[in-house]
Amino acid sequence: MSNLDIGIWGTVLALVMIALRVPVGLALGLVSIGGIAMMFNMNVAWGMISATPFDYVGQWELSAAPMFLLMGFVCSSTDMTRGLFMSLRLYLARLPGGLAITSVGACAFFAAASGSSVATASAMSRMAVPEMLDNGYDRGLATGTIAASGTLGSLIPPSVLLILFGVYAQVSVGQLFMAGFIPGILSALIYIAMIVIRVKLKPELAGTVTVDPTPEERAAALRDVWPLPTLILVVLGGIFTGIFSPTEAGALGAFAAVIIAIMRRKLTRKAMIEAMRQAVVSTASIFIILIGSLFFTRFLALSGFPRAFADAILSVSDQVWWILFAVAVIYLVLGMLIDSIGLLLLTLPILIPLVNAADINPVWFGIIVIKLLEIGLITPPIGLNVYMINGALNNRVTLPEIFRGITWFLAMDLLTLIILIAFPILSLWLPSIAY
Repeated sequence: MSNLDIGIWGTVLALVMIALRVPVGLALGLVSIGGIAMMFNMNVAWGMISATPFDYVGQWELSAAPMFLLMGFVCSSTDMTRGLFMSLRLYLARLPGGLAITSVGACAFFAAASGSSVATASAMSRMAVPEMLDNGYDRGLATGTIAASGTLGSLIPPSVLLILFGVYAQVSVGQLFMAGFIPGILSALIYIAMIVIRVKLKPELAGTVTVDPTPEERAAALRDVWPLPTLILVVLGGIFTGIFSPTEAGALGAFAAVIIAIMRRKLTRKAMIEAMRQAVVSTASIFIILIGSLFFTRFLALSGFPRAFADAILSVSDQVWWILFAVAVIYLVLGMLIDSIGLLLLTLPILIPLVNAADINPVWFGIIVIKLLEIGLITPPIGLNVYMINGALNNRVTLPEIFRGITWFLAMDLLTLIILIAFPILSLWLPSIAY
C-alpha cells in the first residue's frame, strides 16, 4: 500500500477501535506506531515514542488545564455553587420555568469558574434536578436543562477544550477565551428564551412552584452569592485585562478557590483530597489522549492524508460555507460516538491543514468547533453529560427520559451554531479589541 492508503486505513481503524470502546489515547497511539512502522520501519516508530511525548506535554500553556480542573473540582467539592443557586432560585422561581432558568444561570456561572462541562453537569445535577422534580417539573425538562446547560463549560472561559484547541492549533488561548465569552452567554440566553416560551405554552411542564420568600430571606440569600462571582472576576478579569496569562490565571484561580473555601469553612481534608484526586485523574486522562493524538498527528503527516483530505474538500468548493458544512457533518456524526476531547484531538490533525488552506480565521473556527463539540456532549448514543446526570441521580430519571428532554436544547444549539456562523463578529469582537 502507498503511504496515503496506510493513512486512510489507519484513520478508519482508529475510529473502529474507539467505537469498540478502546481508550482514545491507546487507539490513536497503537494505530500511529503500527502505521509508521509499515511506512518506514520499527526503529522510526520507536524513535517517535522516545522523543515526542515530553517535548509536547512539557509545553507551558498546557499547565493551565490541570489548574482550571483543580479550581472546578474545589468549587464542586466545597458546595461553592449552592449559595448562588439558592439565591437565584428565590428571585427567579416565579418566572415561567423559573427553576429551570435558575439552573441555566447557575450552570453558566459554574462553567465560568470550572472550565469543565462534566464538572458543571455533575455538580448541578445533584443540586438542581431534585429541586425541580420536587416542584413537579417535567422529568425531561429538568434533566435536559442541566445536561444542556452543563455544556456551557466547553465555551464559556476558562474552557479546557479551548485550551487544548489553542495549544494544538497554535492559536492564542487568551484570544480563544475572549472569543468564547459572547457565544457562551448567547447560548445561555437562547436556552432561557426557549424555556420561557415552552412553559408559557404548556404550563404543566413547570409544575407548581411553592417558593414565597420574605424580603429578609432574599437578603440573607444574597450574602452567600459572592464566592463564584469573585472567582470569575479574578480569573477572567485578569485574562481579559492582560494582567495574567491563562496559565497564571489558572494557578491563581485554583489558589483563590482554596482560599474562598477556607473563608467559608467548607474546605475539609476530605473535600481537598477528593478535589485533588479528581483533578489528577482528569489531567492524566487528558494527557494520555494528548500523547496519542500527537503520535496520530505525526503518522497522518507522514502519510499525506491531511493534505489529500483538504484537497478533496476544496475540490468541491473553496467557499467557507461548504467547508464549515463538511466540518459540521464530521463532528455531528462522530460526536455521537466519541467523547469531546478525544474527538477534538482526533480530528484537528486532519482539519487544521484544511483551515489553513482555506484561509479561515482560526479563532472563529475554534469557536465553531467547540460549539459542535458541545452538541456532541448531549447527542445520543454517547452524550457524556447525559450519562453523567443519570449516574449522579442514581437512575432516578432514566436515560430515555433525559434524551427526550434534550431534544429542544439540541434544536437551540443548532440555532446558536447558525448564528455564530452567520455573524463571525460575535466571536471576534472582543479579541479584536484586546489584540
